[in-house]
Parts: sequence; C-alpha cells; structure tokens
Amino acid sequence: MDRMNQAFEKVKMLVGMEVEDDEEQEAADNNSSFMDEFNRECTLTTKQRFYGFAICFVAGFTCTILSMLVFFNPVKFGITFTFGNLLSLGSTAFLIGPKRQVNMMLDPVRIYATALYLASIIIALFCALYVHSKLLTLLAIILEFGALVWYSLSYIPFARSMVSKVMLACLDTEF
Repeated sequence: MDRMNQAFEKVKMLVGMEVEDDEEQEAADNNSSFMDEFNRECTLTTKQRFYGFAICFVAGFTCTILSMLVFFNPVKFGITFTFGNLLSLGSTAFLIGPKRQVNMMLDPVRIYATALYLASIIIALFCALYVHSKLLTLLAIILEFGALVWYSLSYIPFARSMVSKVMLACLDTEF
C-alpha cells in the first residue's frame, strides 16, 4: 500500500498537482481564505481526479469527433464542436484543480491566447445560435480551431515561437 501511495505522489508531481507536507498543511490551515476552505472541503482523491479527467476528456473528444458527422449543418457542427472543446478544456481542471487551471489560463504568458480562445468560442456559439449563418459559423469554427491550437501551444515551451518561425518561412515568397 505504501508503494502505491508513493506512486500516486509521483504521478501527482508529473501532472503538476501540488504535494503538500504535513507542516505546510498546518500552516495553510492557520491562514486560509473562503476559497481555500471551500477547495479543501470539495477535494477529490487522486483516483477520482483521474476518472473525472478521463471521462470528461473522452466525452469532449467524442463530441468533437461526432461533430464531423454534422459538418454540413454548421449550426449543429458549431455547437457540438464547441461543447467538445469545452469538455476537453474542463477535463484538465480535474487534474490540477479549477483554481490552478484559471491561474494558469490567466498567466501573462498565455493570457492573450486564452482571451482569443474564449472569444472565439463565444463568437462560434453566437454565429451558430443567433445569426444562423453557415458561412459565419464555419469561419468562427476555423477561428476557434486556430485559437485552440495556439492556446495549446502556449503550454509547450518555445512551441509558439517555433511554429511562428516555421509559418513565416513557409509564407516567405522570396527565393
């Protein structure tokens, strides 16, 4: 049992979950805010976190893949594609916690990518639900997909600069 707990601790460190010592836990108990107390009361076990992540990610991936079946109906496509993206994005909150997820999304390194991604989700849903324009919805989905890729690249060190350089090299018309 002790080896399994050590393995869970290693997995927690690999996915970025904080592993606290008993002394740190006592210090945190002494000066805690409402959100910290709320988070402490609503904690999940590591096994529950992995199950939640897997279920949410698979559901999001399934929605995204199934959206291809209704590709020629941009309204349904936009809704299922966006819902799948939101489920996949929410799945990571199970691993690292919603508070840390929001803090990472608002990190200065990826604040613009986050804003662009969330704005593209809103635009895609607006075009699909209210405007009912197939062309605008398709353009909004393309924007959403590009924003998702750019947002995802912000978590990989130097990935955005590398992709930018490759794109500039590909688009360079000088020989």
